[in-house]
Amino acid sequence: MTFYQKDPILEDLGQRILGATWQEFPALARNQIAMTWLVYDPPFPVNIGGAIAAEEFWKYPVRGFGYRGLELFYPASVVKLFYLVAIQEWLEKGMISTSLELARSIHDMIVKSSNDATSLVVDALTGTTSGPELPPEPFKTWQNQRNIVNRYFQSLGWEELEGINVNQKTWGDGAYGRERAFLGEFRENRNQLTTDATARLLHSIVGGVAVSGERSQAMLNLLSRKLEPEVWQQDPENQIQGFLGEGLPPGAKVWSKAGWMTQVRHDAAYIELPQPCTLVVFTEGAANSKNELILPFIAQQVAIAMSSLAT
Repeated sequence: MTFYQKDPILEDLGQRILGATWQEFPALARNQIAMTWLVYDPPFPVNIGGAIAAEEFWKYPVRGFGYRGLELFYPASVVKLFYLVAIQEWLEKGMISTSLELARSIHDMIVKSSNDATSLVVDALTGTTSGPELPPEPFKTWQNQRNIVNRYFQSLGWEELEGINVNQKTWGDGAYGRERAFLGEFRENRNQLTTDATARLLHSIVGGVAVSGERSQAMLNLLSRKLEPEVWQQDPENQIQGFLGEGLPPGAKVWSKAGWMTQVRHDAAYIELPQPCTLVVFTEGAANSKNELILPFIAQQVAIAMSSLAT
């Protein structure tokens, strides 16, 4: 079971989008992509600042299409979306105190996708720090603390979150010391996410029910992207070029978190065309991660499909 309702019209459109994508990019294997696409029908229960209580919000039906939506992928920087929600929960509950440095780190983690900023956020969430390898018993305590974010998301009881892993920092060159030991000899403890899990979390943010209406709006503000080329082309870390935002038509609005490294290229976006939708696409494979055309092409196809739904 998924939190969205399967829809025959979206199923047909989704399969056509994937078919067109594979025709355009034949090197993209069927098992190297996952996609979750939610379409919001009027009255739109999204981007309303928490005017709907959480219990009522989850009663609103949402149509969706999923392809390999429960397959686990290494999420790269998309995991920062989960750390964003968690840190807002900690602040809301008074589990930690805000500060100028923490606020700066939260901002840079999302707006600039800074790995250094993410490191501080993870430290604040878990009460742990990176450093040299630890003796067995202290390391066991350290590992238990680092899993607190996993425990929080499992406590939500969402089926889509079963099996995910969000206990690792993000790196440029890689993990060292206790962080490398925590990854496991074969990196078996690396972060893992699905497009369904990511879509549901983003859905809760745009619905205003992630932590609170006020905090959901603050998170949306950080996720907002400028689609004007003269704006994003000035920023090498713009999260538009090579991602979903680049394929959207003039006048569209997008709130997103991208993820990219040598083996994956992902994006999770809430889009207003003006009819709103949530689109999460994960791709993997070294060649695909370097291909800056795949995600914009999919976004373009989704925009075309959304226009057909509006007619």
